[in-house]
Amino acid sequence: MLGTSEQVLCRAYDLAMLDLDGVVYVGGDAVPRAPEHLASARAAGMRLAFITNNAARSPGTVAAHLSELGVPAEDADVVTSAQAAAHLVLERVGAGARVVCLGAEGLREAVDAVGLVPVGPDDEAAAVVTGYGPDVRWRDIMRVAVRIRDGLPWVASNTDLTFPAAFGVAPGHGVQVDMLRRFSAVDPAVAGKPARPLLDETVRRVGGRRPLMVGDRLDTDIEGARVAGLDSLLVLTGVTGLEELVAAPEPLRPTYLAPDLSGLLERQAAPVQADGEFTLGGWRARADSDGLRVTGGGEPADWWRVVASAAWAHLDRTGDPVLVSGLEAPAR
Repeated sequence: MLGTSEQVLCRAYDLAMLDLDGVVYVGGDAVPRAPEHLASARAAGMRLAFITNNAARSPGTVAAHLSELGVPAEDADVVTSAQAAAHLVLERVGAGARVVCLGAEGLREAVDAVGLVPVGPDDEAAAVVTGYGPDVRWRDIMRVAVRIRDGLPWVASNTDLTFPAAFGVAPGHGVQVDMLRRFSAVDPAVAGKPARPLLDETVRRVGGRRPLMVGDRLDTDIEGARVAGLDSLLVLTGVTGLEELVAAPEPLRPTYLAPDLSGLLERQAAPVQADGEFTLGGWRARADSDGLRVTGGGEPADWWRVVASAAWAHLDRTGDPVLVSGLEAPAR
């Protein structure tokens, strides 16, 4: 169930590890009021790290985009799955080793930055690292697939099945990983969320004794925090909606829940359970075979918290997600 914090989160934790798309921005625009909320968290002493499974863009490119949106960021504030993947390869083959890079320029830059030598699919190499790259050629994929099957060690930047493109949701690097895995019968070492290396890389680069993962996706951001043993804040400005939230199994449930990044500036209370009903801040929620019912009134954030708590209790008890048809969240 949800956790509690007597302190506002930006004081209870010294580092916020922020996913980007759906948390800080959506497409090319900042999430409403995200720059102001993050500025307030920084003013309270919280460090901000911006982390992404996207291995195509360099930290400098991401930092420049954030700054344009009103969220000041330096290259060192950004940590990508390409950097985490490069560090994984470095640990396995050592500095100076030649590594096949199948991906975009951000992946090659990350490999070069840790003292490895990026090479092509046909060159002699000690390992191969793969990442999202819209211009990767099919003949290069085929060559790398055969080399992985024949024993070349493989690190994948991430396994995201989808990618938010300008023309809609498109196949992500995870589709390529699945194809390579099925052809070669080899499982890669994975750097990006929900695997642990990206979060470890962020703490290693940015610092922080008590980090908090902040994300919008249950199956990468929140699960990744659970894998790494970290607390997490789920915000509802991205891909997670009511149906996804109420169906979340225990390993995908966050420590805290808020409609947006204003949650960093607030204390966090958990609903109280009594006689099958969950109450918080004037809201009451109960879940049974007829569905989820909510009564009362109060802050929208507390509505979401009682709904999640009642729904998860029902899921744990019955094994089935509660019906939420006709249920509408209050306006923020």
